[in-house]
Amino acid sequence: MHISSDFDGGNIECLACEKADDIQLNIRLDNQSEFYQWFYFRLTGAQGQACRLRLMNAADSAYADGWEGYQAVASYDREHWFRVETEYSNGELVINHRPLQNSVYYAYFAPYTMERHHDFIAAVSQSNRVSYERLGATLDGQDMDLLTVSDPELQLIDEEGNGTPKKPLWVIARQHPGETMAEWWMEGFLDRLLDQDDPVSRECLRRANFFVVPNMNPDGSRRGHLRTNACGANLNREWIGASMERSPEVYLVREKMKATGCDFCLDVHGDEALPYNFIAGGEGIESWNDRHQNLLDTFKDTLARISPDFQTEHGYPIDPPKSADLQKCTDYIAETFDCLSMTLEMPFKDTIDTPDELEGWSPERCRQLGRANLDAIFQMIDQL
Repeated sequence: MHISSDFDGGNIECLACEKADDIQLNIRLDNQSEFYQWFYFRLTGAQGQACRLRLMNAADSAYADGWEGYQAVASYDREHWFRVETEYSNGELVINHRPLQNSVYYAYFAPYTMERHHDFIAAVSQSNRVSYERLGATLDGQDMDLLTVSDPELQLIDEEGNGTPKKPLWVIARQHPGETMAEWWMEGFLDRLLDQDDPVSRECLRRANFFVVPNMNPDGSRRGHLRTNACGANLNREWIGASMERSPEVYLVREKMKATGCDFCLDVHGDEALPYNFIAGGEGIESWNDRHQNLLDTFKDTLARISPDFQTEHGYPIDPPKSADLQKCTDYIAETFDCLSMTLEMPFKDTIDTPDELEGWSPERCRQLGRANLDAIFQMIDQL
């Protein structure tokens, strides 16, 4: 038997792999950081054996409470991921599985590798609605990809017969690289937005231009990090002080956002502990008012009506007035651009209200929620 993780997005340290019923592992820390929780590794040579894989350092991970009620995912072909028996006890996360094949992969959630990202960018860039721009480079020298989705042939005409200016809407994902569900979500969102036969897409593009960053953290994604970039920076705490030396990913996107303006921003994430899809807003910003609250409530209520997988009852505690942390993306953008800015969270676990016993919350369900979000944007785009 052998454990390996030296591949795109891999993360594990093997302590012992001599006995199938006592494979001992540690999750590797993000580089120059105390964060860890993401794991992704391969087990070979164990076909038909009852394997017990013990993640020994789970208790000290970033969100240890998230292990309660969690089930790991496994795959033989790295395309179809299914849930496997998992328990959290005595500070260890223990995966019990009898592989049907001699090669099996295990992960915290279905991985979204940088190779898949490159294929995705190449595919959507073939659309005549997409303009690709390289914003710059990460610390590891990877490209920061921006997709501008627009259609100059679609225009909203006012009563005097003049074209009205299009609203700049921003959608970004995966500031925290281990939250791979965010980029699966992007596949569904962009698939819908680029469908020229879709009337919702058409009407959205009649009113707006979309600026889309499918992966805000390429370095962390490839390195197998949970939460940080190559130098250990948590990008969602870098929005005021971003620099090319420490957080070029945020700096480049932020400067482009200043150039285009921003009437709406959705920052897509995953949450380790809560078994729900939910949205967090910028209620704590200095300038929060009734208009901001109405926009936030309208979007959340609309999305809940459109998708049974989304709900509004459970989520993060609401920030008290004037307590916002402007280092965070949602708060910074809401305050800087006086717009509707939100964080969408999806679970690593399954959704309690709409469970799927085999796959749990899955890539395809992420895609479907991405598609549903375009419906919600359309329903209120004229209010933005």
